Amino acid sequence: MIARVRAFLALAFIMAATLVLAPLQVVALKTGWWRETRVLRLWHRALLKGLGIRVHATGTLSDKRPLLVASNHLSWTDILVLGSLADVNFIAKSELEGWPLLGWLSKLQRTVFIERERKRKSGDQASEIAVRLGKGDAMVLFAEGTTGDGNMLLPFKSTLFGAASMAVAEGAASEVYVQPVAICYTRLHGVSFGRRDRHFASWIGDEDLAPHALALLRERALDVEVHFGEPVVFSKGASRKETARLVEQRVQALMEKALRYPQPALPRK
Repeated sequence: MIARVRAFLALAFIMAATLVLAPLQVVALKTGWWRETRVLRLWHRALLKGLGIRVHATGTLSDKRPLLVASNHLSWTDILVLGSLADVNFIAKSELEGWPLLGWLSKLQRTVFIERERKRKSGDQASEIAVRLGKGDAMVLFAEGTTGDGNMLLPFKSTLFGAASMAVAEGAASEVYVQPVAICYTRLHGVSFGRRDRHFASWIGDEDLAPHALALLRERALDVEVHFGEPVVFSKGASRKETARLVEQRVQALMEKALRYPQPALPRK
């Protein structure tokens, strides 16, 4: 009963925050009166507050541009986590664009949707991302191409680094910085996750969104760590495969450190 009441109140808070901040985001996009990422950071933080997810960051987003952020991917909440910490935009699979509510919210975040199965469109999509990089937008790429279970890192897809290659090739930039980032959900109610427990935070494959979101709302006591690594320079003549492998190795190292030595749990307010 208490869990249901807690979930209801949390959902009401999230809806209220969205009703207030979403119109402000629309105004920002249409008028340019203020940078749209200002509203987004408030929005993401409000949603995390409602979900009871507490974020611990080690390091910061690089101030170098053009910047492509290459991160592992565990759940839809990763977007909220990264968006609460830095002014970033996202690259997402095209299916998300048609989802009720989430598709609309993603468009308000100026998300670039890519169709990974349609190779004929990959060049146009990479070109769009390259233009955004050239304009100074920090673009987040979930380089595994899907979500993992939180225990192991899936191989990074080198084709997803095509935007960095195109930005350099087309002269939008002489080099692109690729920053490795690791996201790790480490605790529930202050207790460290074991290998068998990490699936609670993960949203894998074709799993329904509603049950997963409801489970988070009922518990409202999740801790996540975000570790920012040093950027890798991608310049003319660089190999996408080698860059993908190097960034993957760095994300793997950050992820292993976070899981092996999770930050201490602090009292919740």
